[in-house]
Amino acid sequence: MDNAKTTPKLKILFLCTGNSCRSQMAEGWARSLKGDCVEAYSAGMEIHGMNPNVVDVMSEAGVDISSHRSKHFDELRDIEFDYVVTVCGHANETCPIFAGDTKVIHVGFDDPPRMAAECENDDDKLNCYRRVRDQIRDFIAALPEGLEQ
Repeated sequence: MDNAKTTPKLKILFLCTGNSCRSQMAEGWARSLKGDCVEAYSAGMEIHGMNPNVVDVMSEAGVDISSHRSKHFDELRDIEFDYVVTVCGHANETCPIFAGDTKVIHVGFDDPPRMAAECENDDDKLNCYRRVRDQIRDFIAALPEGLEQ
């Protein structure tokens, strides 16, 4: 009989405005890189639908989020999260109150669609998404220690 205690996974919600881009990347990376210690979720203050560029650049990196869908945070109200990580300024400013011992932290990332709107060609636009994808990957790779701010 194995007497080793198993540590429960941290339940983390990645929250942004529309759950179409940054929070989806964070959920995808957390499931891929930290699935052994993190139970990842994502949601938005609104529902904007999945951004197809996000699905493409995550696939390039070997993370399939094509089955993800945009969700409103109300859908996840019954889950007791250990952490809520806001990944954009709007979500940070309007973050709802979560019950229990949920810790809310803000780790802001640039908005790829906003940056891409100023680009002249498709490759430059996708590079905006790739840059933020890689920044989010680096943040996720440092979990759970990176949550102690």
